[in-house]
Amino acid sequence: MLVDLKNLRALWRAWLDGWARGRRLPVGALALATWLLFGGATSAHSAPKTVLVLGDSLSAEYGLSHGSGWVPLLDQRLRAQRIEASVVNASVSGETTSGGRARLPVLLARHRPDIVIVELGANDGLRGLPLPAAEANLRAISQQVRAAGAQVLLLGMRLPPNYGRAYGERFFSLFGKLAREFKAPLVPFMLEGMADQAALFQSDRLHPTAQAQPIILDNIWPHLLPMLKKR
Repeated sequence: MLVDLKNLRALWRAWLDGWARGRRLPVGALALATWLLFGGATSAHSAPKTVLVLGDSLSAEYGLSHGSGWVPLLDQRLRAQRIEASVVNASVSGETTSGGRARLPVLLARHRPDIVIVELGANDGLRGLPLPAAEANLRAISQQVRAAGAQVLLLGMRLPPNYGRAYGERFFSLFGKLAREFKAPLVPFMLEGMADQAALFQSDRLHPTAQAQPIILDNIWPHLLPMLKKR
């Protein structure tokens, strides 16, 4: 059942005229028509979503020309596929899980996101920071996102082999553990398919080149798309 604005105005005029003449007209029909026009329209088509990216230099276009990072590429893909969503990049080079946790409340209040992509932890691992603290920070971030009524997407990361196998495996397992705990989508390793290709990294061997950014986006996209479609 579809009700356009012209028909709704006619129903309103009829109801007001009847009320002025002392006649009782069914209010239910008017209420139903109003809901179909305004409430029903929003349920038939999902409202535009806001995606907040909380990350570090891997998402902040470190060493790249503006607009060539995976986050701007995500924005371009959304427009190309006519998906009604906007992207807010709140990534800061050098950010740790502690810094992201501290910044998040203001970002949630300001942008009111529907989805928060959490790309943090690499700097904790590279600096050899205590893993229990990183885990606690990521847990708090996920809790804050959920409390704000948003969905969380975790991006997993691996450390270079020179950090030792034991430390590296404990670090990598954090993301899966938290994803299971919060029943949240997880990109197991955002650099999957490129970590062993030196040509896809800048001279520091840590930050991907512009050519690698579409690969990163392709790793994230299959996990993000169902979240965008979710009502």
